[in-house]
Amino acid sequence: MRLPSFLSLLVPLLLLLAVPACASAQLDKLTLPAGFHIAVYSDQVPNAREIALGAKGTVFVGSEDAGKVYALTDSRHAGRADKVRVLASGLKMPVGVAFHNGDLYVSAVSRIYVLRDIENHLDDPPKPELVTDKLPSDTHHGWRFIAFGPDGKLYVPIGAPCNVCDKGKAYAKLTRMNADGSGAEDVAYGIRNTVGFDWRPGSQQLWFTDNGRDMLGDDIPSDELNRVSHVGEHFGFPYCHQGDILDPEFGKGHSCKDYTPPVLKLGAHVASLGMRFYEGGMFPAGYKGAILVAEHGSWNRTKKSGYRVMAVRLDGDKVASYQPLITGFQEDEQAWGRPVDVQPLPDGSVLVSDDLAGAVYRVTYTP
Repeated sequence: MRLPSFLSLLVPLLLLLAVPACASAQLDKLTLPAGFHIAVYSDQVPNAREIALGAKGTVFVGSEDAGKVYALTDSRHAGRADKVRVLASGLKMPVGVAFHNGDLYVSAVSRIYVLRDIENHLDDPPKPELVTDKLPSDTHHGWRFIAFGPDGKLYVPIGAPCNVCDKGKAYAKLTRMNADGSGAEDVAYGIRNTVGFDWRPGSQQLWFTDNGRDMLGDDIPSDELNRVSHVGEHFGFPYCHQGDILDPEFGKGHSCKDYTPPVLKLGAHVASLGMRFYEGGMFPAGYKGAILVAEHGSWNRTKKSGYRVMAVRLDGDKVASYQPLITGFQEDEQAWGRPVDVQPLPDGSVLVSDDLAGAVYRVTYTP
C-alpha cells in the first residue's frame, strides 16, 4: 500500500526521533558508582570502535560499518555531538584512528592511511593517502588499534592470525614506525592480540591489554594487563598464558619463567580492549592516574563475562584495586551493548564507544 506523501516523510522522521529515546532508555540499565552519570554522546556511529581526539575537540571514531570513519562535533559544548560526519568510506575494517600534528591516521588491516589537516576539512575531507601497505592482510585479529607514542612514532599491533599458533616473530607482536611509514621496528613479542595501549603519564612507560586464547575452558586463560619495560620483551604467547599456564600444545619445552608475566589478570574471556590512563580533574581524586579498561565481553563462555568498563588503580607499578566503573551492558545472558574504547576528554569526562549499540557515551561525575 502506498503511503500519502506527507506520511512517507513523517514516518522516517518519527523513527529518527525515536532512536535517542531508545538509547537513553537502555542507559537506565547501567550501574555506576555514586555521583557518576552516563549519557548518549552520539547514537549515530554504527559499529563504533577506537576513539581519537583532535586538537580542536573533534571526536574521531573508527568503525566496521561499510568501512567508514566518523567525525563527531559538539559545537554547542552541550556534552553531546550535534553533527556526525563520514570522513571516509569503503576502507577495509578501519577500526583504528590516531590524531597527530593535525592529521588523522586510520588503520585498514594491511594498510595505514592518513587524512591531512583533517579538522580544517571536516565538510570536505581529503582523499586518504597511503602511509604503508606493508602490514599482514590477515583479518583474524587484523583490526588494529593504533596510537602515537611520546616518541612521535605510530604504534601498530600485529595480532596472531589464529586462536593459537606459532608464527615466530612475524605475528603476535607490537610494532612502531615513523609517521611517514618508514623505520618500522618491533617493540615487543608474545602478544596474542592487543586492542588497547597507552603511555603512563610521568614515566611514559607503555602499558597494554591482551586477549587470552580460547578453547581451554570457561575460566582460563585470563586476559592480561601488561607493562613494557624494554624493547624486545616477550610476554609469552603462544607458549605461556597469563604468566603461569603453559599451552598444552605449544608450551612443550618452554618455561613461563622465561617470559614477562602480566601486571594484572583481568579475567577469562572478558575481551579487554581499549585502555587509557585517566588524568582528568572531574572524577574523584582516587581515579587520578588509574587505568580505565573497556571489556567487550565473552562470546565463548558458559556464563558471560566482561561487558563492562573497569578501573585499575595503581600504587607505583603494582595494582591497588580492580573495580567496575560501568556494568549492565548485558542482563540475563543477553547483551545490548559492548564497550570497545575509552577516551578521556579535556574537561575530565570520559567517552566510551559501543559497537553493538552503535553509540558513543559520555561519563561525567558530580560530587
